[in-house]
Amino acid sequence: MKKFYLLAGLSLLASPLLAQRTLIHCGNLFTGTSNDLQHQMTVVVEGNKITAVQKGYAAADGQDRIVDLKNKTVLPGLIDMHVHMESETRRGGQVDQFTQNVPDVAFKAAKHARTTLLAGFTTVRDLGGSGVNVSLRNAVNQGLVDGPRILTVGKSIATTGGHADPTNGYRRDLMGDPGPAEGVINSPEDARKAVRQRYKEGADLIKITATGGVLSNAKDGSGPQFTEEEVKAVVDAAKDYGFPVAAHAHGAEGMKRAIRAGVQTIEHGTYMDDEAIALFKKHGTYFVPTIIAGKTVADSARMFGYYPALVRPKALAIGPKIQATFGKAYKAGVNIAFGTDAGVYLHGYNAKEFEYMVEAGMPPVEALKSALMTNARLLGMDTQIGSIEAGKLADIIAVDDCPIQNIKTLQTVRFVMKDGKVYKQ
Repeated sequence: MKKFYLLAGLSLLASPLLAQRTLIHCGNLFTGTSNDLQHQMTVVVEGNKITAVQKGYAAADGQDRIVDLKNKTVLPGLIDMHVHMESETRRGGQVDQFTQNVPDVAFKAAKHARTTLLAGFTTVRDLGGSGVNVSLRNAVNQGLVDGPRILTVGKSIATTGGHADPTNGYRRDLMGDPGPAEGVINSPEDARKAVRQRYKEGADLIKITATGGVLSNAKDGSGPQFTEEEVKAVVDAAKDYGFPVAAHAHGAEGMKRAIRAGVQTIEHGTYMDDEAIALFKKHGTYFVPTIIAGKTVADSARMFGYYPALVRPKALAIGPKIQATFGKAYKAGVNIAFGTDAGVYLHGYNAKEFEYMVEAGMPPVEALKSALMTNARLLGMDTQIGSIEAGKLADIIAVDDCPIQNIKTLQTVRFVMKDGKVYKQ
């Protein structure tokens, strides 16, 4: 008898929750499907889905919950195509790889995930870590950790000594000879094995480091580091597993090889030249600029002891150029996707990128849409996220002002809902 009453009580408690709707009263609404704001609207949420977008402020019925955002601008949850959840910049941080255990990395990653979500970014693409990022994605999906929806590469793929070789800067007796299992390749055969290893480990996509990089403890920051045959082997193997490929590239020759081989996105693109721009347009490749990362590393390099000696000159040379490259690429008609390289700067400041994009000549509404439906399409999730429409996941944020008129307002998000759950109000 006690068991019957307990079950009946649980049933009664559950029923109102199942029936409850959330009515979000929006003073201004940017749905992401057009360039215009709609005024005095209601977004209806049931469970984790948007079920209606209505004109006027709908009245509550029964168990309905009202979220009053009549003095805010409401818009879809933002999408960042380039983050690193496992790490965050700090002076002397290069020693962390020798002093942190895997649980240390995981706890910090969980903190960074929550910070990112509360900043209004409800979906991100994690472009490289140790593999903790795969576990973090799973923990978020299971509701164990608060964070954005994560699609991750797991470990980036590099060449020996290249950007993302995990042993760069080590003593010789510690370097060893990492191979495809560790994400280091030196032939098309290695490339295929490395892609398959990422599949085995649960990655959602693939990233290669097609050129040198700024923060790796190695001298070169821009030269090509993959042969075109190696890039093509990565892309072909990735296609077999349904993986898109992102390519880190600062130097022009490395990005040209990557574009010709069929990568989906080029990250950073610092030394993009006219031939590279023509290839971007010919192949429909997207450029993810990460302007905030360039500015941050340049600023940090001016502080004594922040970076190792090999890193400092690269940061000073490459970092300041990215914003101008972005402006040139945008004006030339290159496809732009929003991404920031979070972790290279402090997590939570992702929206500063919008300000820099606008400074370089991109209209605010286009910058905003690059972080919405553009990124949703690239992720293959445009039927689920990227706009506020009936049938889509309830990823919804709110800010004080209209971002089309004041893009900086995105840097102070007041309300965050992801999957129908309110995380910030």
